[in-house]
Amino acid sequence: MPSVRYAEPGEFTRRAFLNDRLSLPQIEALGNTLSAETEHQRRLAVRGTSGSLAFRYERWRQQLLYARGEMEALIDFSEDQHFDESIEEFVSSITGEVRNLVRQINLHIENASKGELLRSGIRVALLGAPNAGKSSLLNRIVGREAAIVSSEEGTTRDIVDVGVDIGGYFCKFGDMAGLRSGHIARSGSMPIGAVEQEGIRRAKARALESDVVIVVLSLEESDNGTGVKLVLEPEVVDAVRSCIALEKHMIVAVNKFDKYSPTTYTARTQQKLVDSLTEEISSVEPRLTQDQIFLISCREVENEVSQEAEPGNIQKFLGELIRTFKRMSTPSELDNGNEQFDKLYWEDSLGVTHRQRSNLQKCVQHLNDFLSQTCQTPDNAANAEQIEVNFDIVTAAEHLRFAADCLAKITGRGESGDVEDVLGVVFEKFCVGK
Repeated sequence: MPSVRYAEPGEFTRRAFLNDRLSLPQIEALGNTLSAETEHQRRLAVRGTSGSLAFRYERWRQQLLYARGEMEALIDFSEDQHFDESIEEFVSSITGEVRNLVRQINLHIENASKGELLRSGIRVALLGAPNAGKSSLLNRIVGREAAIVSSEEGTTRDIVDVGVDIGGYFCKFGDMAGLRSGHIARSGSMPIGAVEQEGIRRAKARALESDVVIVVLSLEESDNGTGVKLVLEPEVVDAVRSCIALEKHMIVAVNKFDKYSPTTYTARTQQKLVDSLTEEISSVEPRLTQDQIFLISCREVENEVSQEAEPGNIQKFLGELIRTFKRMSTPSELDNGNEQFDKLYWEDSLGVTHRQRSNLQKCVQHLNDFLSQTCQTPDNAANAEQIEVNFDIVTAAEHLRFAADCLAKITGRGESGDVEDVLGVVFEKFCVGK
């Protein structure tokens, strides 16, 4: 039949949008719901389908349109009409509203980055020396043999990426080459070749790009064979310092505590051992605290040789990892004692997508241009009473119009000429007919 054709990608959803049944942010949330793989991804997407973000964007746009109208009233009537307020007070009131709006939008931009962690996955790097137990720990976390484990140093050369759901958080773990220094390894080890050198370089780069860095250290037999010592490879220490300088979230896993004999290592001596290791690690890097250091044993988990209810302390370690993920994805709030916005308001801001964030950033740039022109930047906002109207009101009003247009692009309801292009980008991600 000539009148029958295949539905285009997202066509039914597009019709719902054109008939005012769904807003564009709601449609983006619907797409995220369909692609959600973990519980937190699903919750984040479902929260966005309520329409609260679209309502928020439209309210902000109306505020800017109203402020623009007030500015244009100054252009058209300031010489002919008498205002209840002086022009200075009038402009001060508008800029005060714009400043408050900038604070809200900036927090939404910040929270959008946290929401992106939930949608795209939290990048976790396993950093440590060769044979520290990085691959073994990865296998214990994901519950399968994802990486090769061998007593031979340098088994892992390239980065092994594994995606896994931990406590409802989607994570991308990267098992990497062990870090060791010099062109010649320790006695009894193989020399460091060109391939391993490249693997070490990539490992360092990946750690600096990750959101969370798990530093895997190991306990080894001392040189005289009478005890156990903590191995701190200089290359690992340098990499840890670089990560801390970039404010990466750090967790230290000290592996192979099973090398202590059962009579030596007991529940009573565990805290003393942790204290001792913390002191030793802190002497090298003081910014690592005891709360970040965990004793684990991948061997106990693998062989189930422990009599403890939690062999290897892996679950305790994972508990801290999940708490770290939660801290990373908790939305920021305005810290001004204003209870106008509840926690749900800021939790909704986690649903801001990459496209929405990009337009919000452009909106803030136009608003900052407005504030800069009216001498009301955040730095000198306290001097609002000292304003002098020595700026181009027409240009200032245009900055407000540009900012409002950016918000209109988010909702798809404005007068922007490229709204159709925006719709095309959104709907092409849907399956045919959705």
